[in-house]
Amino acid sequence: MNIIFLIIKREYLVRVRKKSFIIMTILGPVLIFGFYAIIGWAAVSSINQKKIAVVDESGRFSGKFKNDDETSFAYPKQSLTEAKKAFVKQGYDALVFIPKDVIEHPKTVQIFAEKSVSLSLQSNIERAIGKEIETIKLENAGITQKIIEDAKVNVDAQTISMSDAGEKSSNGIATTIISGFCALLIYISVLIYGTQVMRGVMEEKTSRIVEVIISSVKPFQLMLGKIIGVALVGLTQFMLWIVLTVGLITLGSTVMGQKETAKSAVTARMNGMPGGQDVQHKMATAKNPVADVMAAIETLNLPLIIACFLFYFLGGYLLYSALFGAVGAAVDSETETQQFMFPIMMPIIAAIAFAQIAVRDPDGPLAFWTSIIPFTSPVVMMVRIPFGVPAWELILSMLLLVIGFIGTTWIAARIYRVGILMYGKKTSFRELAKWVFYKG
Repeated sequence: MNIIFLIIKREYLVRVRKKSFIIMTILGPVLIFGFYAIIGWAAVSSINQKKIAVVDESGRFSGKFKNDDETSFAYPKQSLTEAKKAFVKQGYDALVFIPKDVIEHPKTVQIFAEKSVSLSLQSNIERAIGKEIETIKLENAGITQKIIEDAKVNVDAQTISMSDAGEKSSNGIATTIISGFCALLIYISVLIYGTQVMRGVMEEKTSRIVEVIISSVKPFQLMLGKIIGVALVGLTQFMLWIVLTVGLITLGSTVMGQKETAKSAVTARMNGMPGGQDVQHKMATAKNPVADVMAAIETLNLPLIIACFLFYFLGGYLLYSALFGAVGAAVDSETETQQFMFPIMMPIIAAIAFAQIAVRDPDGPLAFWTSIIPFTSPVVMMVRIPFGVPAWELILSMLLLVIGFIGTTWIAARIYRVGILMYGKKTSFRELAKWVFYKG
């Protein structure tokens, strides 16, 4: 046990002391946060309002279309021929022609542009015209505009989870996002840290350092120490990422809240509202998207999700890294790993595909079985946990994952003890099967 501890310590310290580890641990959440912030900013700032000229022969649509951030409508008093000649010079992005019989024949609408119009712009124009035609038809049928407006209702339902502990508010969007994020994180971590184990074993084998190490320790001790050491590196990085991410989200929420509050206070003063600051502050808080996200996350059972994430990260990593380590011991170069990597990768890739189905139906039979089978359970079960999983299913899944890890470690150790000292021989699956059953 002392020897395994020394190997774990060595593998851990060698990796955490690397500059690349320190830089990526600190910059990882910052880069991700900044990446999505830039995308969001670019998506918002890149939207240019399109100016649309409307030539209405029917005379029923003039001034009826509502302007928004994406489209602005104008109604030039020109014939279609004159408008077609002048709309580009006048700064319009598109020209819409509405014929006299558009109510009876809505497909006769035409859109002219110097270049092809985008699909979103075409959809906006078609939606605006279609909505106005519907209103006209309803009014012709005796239904007034007031009735139409009163009939429009936006339903914003509150979701509540019921259990033996009582009722608790929930949020479907937050549940889906957190479950998908946890599953993806485990998927990526298994690949990254499992590959690190494989490459570490290969480097020691090809450099012949392992021949010296094996003289002092057993192959199983060396493999287990390497696997656990890399696992602790991954856990360290994850814990630091969680702390930094929470700090960045909190900071972003505070900054956005302050900006919205200041903006609302200025608006209130300009409008001369009595007690405007308090009113606008409440409005700003409600419109703060980061605060909304944080409030949604608070409806989840975070301690359970974090605890299960750490367990399934360790379980999934230990199960697959043992196989990655066996592959590293069986080959002499990285090019030879491809034939052995495919069978290992298939269950992981399948787990991501099953996870997408589990998000839509977390209690379905496919989601249940794939969250029980050890090779897919780390990913699929993390999708199901935020939605709520019966205790017996969770315990069964964890128990089978532990058994799966022990089984794959035993197989990997049998391959490792032979392959780590085998050089210059082309390895096949049949050869690996023989190594598993070698005695001694």
